[in-house]
Amino acid sequence: MKLLNPLRRIKDDIKVIYENDPAATNIFEIIFCYPGFQALVAYRIAHKLKQWGVPFIPRYISYLTRIITGIEIHPSAKIGERLFIDHGEGVVIGETAEIGNDVIIYQQVTLGGTGKEQGKRHPTIGNNVIIGAGAKILGNIKIADNVRIGAGSVVVDDVPEYCTVVGVPGKIVKQHYVNPDGVLMHNRIPDPVTCELNRLKYELLDLKNKLEKKE
Repeated sequence: MKLLNPLRRIKDDIKVIYENDPAATNIFEIIFCYPGFQALVAYRIAHKLKQWGVPFIPRYISYLTRIITGIEIHPSAKIGERLFIDHGEGVVIGETAEIGNDVIIYQQVTLGGTGKEQGKRHPTIGNNVIIGAGAKILGNIKIADNVRIGAGSVVVDDVPEYCTVVGVPGKIVKQHYVNPDGVLMHNRIPDPVTCELNRLKYELLDLKNKLEKKE
């Protein structure tokens, strides 16, 4: 059973690529041309060696993987099942980061720390989370299940489940929102700054109308 488990995980990793990337046409493409898949396989080997207490080699595997794939995953990070790293260039997953099941990460995403603090210093990502291209999630924060994080966002605070976060710093623009397709539409995410300005504009217009009526 223990020998079958790694093979099952590899099979799941391949399956999730087929499900999320229409460009994936055959298994050979996925194995030899998908850096996200290659980085995950290398991570799982390095992570297991790290758990066994093997020195140096796990970090060296991580280093070589970064050179080959452009993806850096620390061997001590904890990653669940069916993670899909799309494109992958520039993805960084820190030492104490934790990622749940069925998570999608796009290129240039960082799950990083905020300084030189010790202990748990990287994010915890829940299940069924989508993290858009270029997003930075920093510090020992928790991103709950079914969260969508827009491209280019910088998230430094906890995010409750079923929320969409955008902006710098990240702001919640939708709460308790369920997208039945589980898709993050990068081109349809509202701008929180524009939304706030529009709200202020309508409040000023309302005040103006009230003053005019009194006059």
